[in-house]
Amino acid sequence: MGIGPEIRFPFRLKSRQPDRCGFPGFDLSCNERGQTIITLPSSGDFLVTAIDYSAQSIILYDPDFCLVKRLMDFNLTNSPFRAAHQQNYSIVRCTSDDWLSYPNYQMAIQLYCLGISSRNQAILAMPPSMYEQEKPIGCKLMNPRVSVSLQFEDTQFWSPMVGLVLTWSEPGCRICENEGKLCGFKSDTGSDIACSNPPSPKGLPRGAKYGIIIGVGVPGLVCLIGIISFAFGKLKVYTLRRDLNSDLPTTINLQSAIATIGLNRATIDSYPKIVLGESQRLPNPNDGTCPICLSDYMPKETLRTIPKCNHYFHAECIDEWLKLNATCPLCRNTPDGSLHPCSSSTSLVSSSP
Repeated sequence: MGIGPEIRFPFRLKSRQPDRCGFPGFDLSCNERGQTIITLPSSGDFLVTAIDYSAQSIILYDPDFCLVKRLMDFNLTNSPFRAAHQQNYSIVRCTSDDWLSYPNYQMAIQLYCLGISSRNQAILAMPPSMYEQEKPIGCKLMNPRVSVSLQFEDTQFWSPMVGLVLTWSEPGCRICENEGKLCGFKSDTGSDIACSNPPSPKGLPRGAKYGIIIGVGVPGLVCLIGIISFAFGKLKVYTLRRDLNSDLPTTINLQSAIATIGLNRATIDSYPKIVLGESQRLPNPNDGTCPICLSDYMPKETLRTIPKCNHYFHAECIDEWLKLNATCPLCRNTPDGSLHPCSSSTSLVSSSP
């Protein structure tokens, strides 16, 4: 499992721990990115960034780092969790910084999302009364009311990010946590919860100690030998390359050494682009908003489409996305091959009716 919070009762790692190691509704899993994930029955998968067992609270975020999209239909039905310090917010999209001039702008929480920070706009969570009374200029209401608990959280992506704070009441393990004991089921069959002392690290049988030494020491020795062999191999390759390149220019293109997990520039540029006319007509009439930045398409804007699935996006939004991800943001399908560079085109959609 990747880097994440400590997992213990009432949580359990699904498929890796027995059912009795956790409480129903507290199952966690690990996705392909090594993130700790919890699935809420009515709202889908969320990234678990922190668990406070003493306070019985949990902080969640969207695995794709765009919480605002998840707030549109967030629902805790059939879940053991509830919002901590629940408040009502209106979700608003502003295309200018005019909202900063309002007296109560500090009450608005800016929600960051991939693609939005690169455009001249902001998505805010503000008290409904603030939006209704002040009517910020250049702001559009996306969701009139959502009841959640939000908290600023420092992350490696942007600072600060805003996470969802949830709490649970059952099972109650605060007493066990405060006493430094373990919380869990009292028996193998019942549902009663009890505290127990953590296992003592002392008193291991001699055979168990020898088993640990052999089990850890032998693989460790093999690993050390492998590391030494690898280091000598790399040194040999480095020496050989230095000798071969001694007569070549010393200037290199540093960008070629940068490894990416998305698509290269040539492949991205091979995807077709269009420039919207005044009628804003698209091949797919229902696609009036960019799914990445949530902005409506405007005349003269350049759009790019992904082959095969034919989904449209702002060119600058999808270009940034494809640098990091090789899949379509909407359908998650990988484009079936790339177009020849000569086959890409930039066209103007007619503005005639």
